[in-house]
Amino acid sequence: MGKKFTFIGAGSLGFTLALTRDILSYEAFRDCDIHLMDIHEGRLEYAKKAVIKLIDAGGYSAAVHATTDRKKALEGADGVLITILQGGVDVWRYDIEIPKKYGVDINVGDTRGPAGVMRFLRTAPVMLDIIRDIEAVCPKATVLNYTNPMAMLCGYLQRMTNVSVTGLCHSVQGTAWMLSQWIGADMSDVTYTCAGINHTAFFLDYKVNGTDAYPQIADKVKNDPNIYHAEPVRNEMFLHLGYYPTESSGHNSEYLPWFRKRPDLIEKYCTHGTNWNPGLHAFILNEYLEAENTWEERFKDFLTKKDVDLNRGGEYAANIFNAIFGDGTPYVFNGNHLNRGIISNMPPMACVETPVLASHTGLQPIQIGALPDNIAILTGLIAQIEELAVNAVIENDVRKVFHANLFDPLTSAVLSMAEIKEMTEEMLNKNKDYLGYFKSLKL
Repeated sequence: MGKKFTFIGAGSLGFTLALTRDILSYEAFRDCDIHLMDIHEGRLEYAKKAVIKLIDAGGYSAAVHATTDRKKALEGADGVLITILQGGVDVWRYDIEIPKKYGVDINVGDTRGPAGVMRFLRTAPVMLDIIRDIEAVCPKATVLNYTNPMAMLCGYLQRMTNVSVTGLCHSVQGTAWMLSQWIGADMSDVTYTCAGINHTAFFLDYKVNGTDAYPQIADKVKNDPNIYHAEPVRNEMFLHLGYYPTESSGHNSEYLPWFRKRPDLIEKYCTHGTNWNPGLHAFILNEYLEAENTWEERFKDFLTKKDVDLNRGGEYAANIFNAIFGDGTPYVFNGNHLNRGIISNMPPMACVETPVLASHTGLQPIQIGALPDNIAILTGLIAQIEELAVNAVIENDVRKVFHANLFDPLTSAVLSMAEIKEMTEEMLNKNKDYLGYFKSLKL
């Protein structure tokens, strides 16, 4: 009998197709059962058609099912993938627009800062409901989360359940590949150790054929204008901190106090990057709103195209499943989990992103030791802020939401304490329909 994979939030075309393609690329899963679940019936029907096309193109014996019934989709699952967005773009937009009104220029807003915290508060109850269903109908499943804010959600869920759950982000392998291209190295010759927290992890070492490649990377960053301007924020971080960070310049600019607190700094560091235009917040907001309006067109484009790419991509998920309950080939990836001493100079209950070994015995984080002092200061502060937000939900203490925003590096670089409180109150009130689990939203 084939293994069962369940997608929660299957209406996400890019993730669902890429992850299904990767799963089916393994011999052990070519006869699997794929169960798609989404609350949007229209997206769900298109997703089913798209997966059927993928199965037919590969000549696989897999079967696909679609349902809006979450428990039914999860029953007996071996692997679960979560890719949900709670509240939709029309709600998320205020996570960006309200801080902007107060002078906090957030670029994407899906990870941390006042926007990321609000996204977490909306999403946490739904994610816990999903986990409770998993506990009831497939407690031995391996659960892989792609939903942001990654660290807060994973840290929350891992405190609330014994289900095997970790979070995945493609920024680690994406950055490793980017650096290899900059210095002309083949990825098969590259090894690295990367650790920290999601979207603010750092390559503690980066080697080509066993030799430290950081001098080559630094030379390119300092002397090649095309490379410097590809990632101006990340390259400034590398030049001043000594270690290369994992997430794009656009994201990193909103996590830190140095790049988005004044218009001249936004112009210098956050407007002209050539890898991905981090631009003003409206650029990203408009991009997401446009995607919301064109989802059906994108599904139809895929369904009408002749050629279907069946080659395995760079996401971790299928490799993890294969290691645990496929052919058993061990696999090392960077995952998100509670620290519990894995990084010795980070808080014990921080959700950290470090190497993890996947094997037939399950998921085993790999010991890191201490981060460099300067990196530990940055990641430790952010992790403690994220813990405040997680504890706000667990302890039903809305004041900790305010404190999480109060210490956010960008927000505190721009606003006074009183202004941060006022901004937080406005954001809480805008999201009150999703925050009924708090006894009061009054700060």
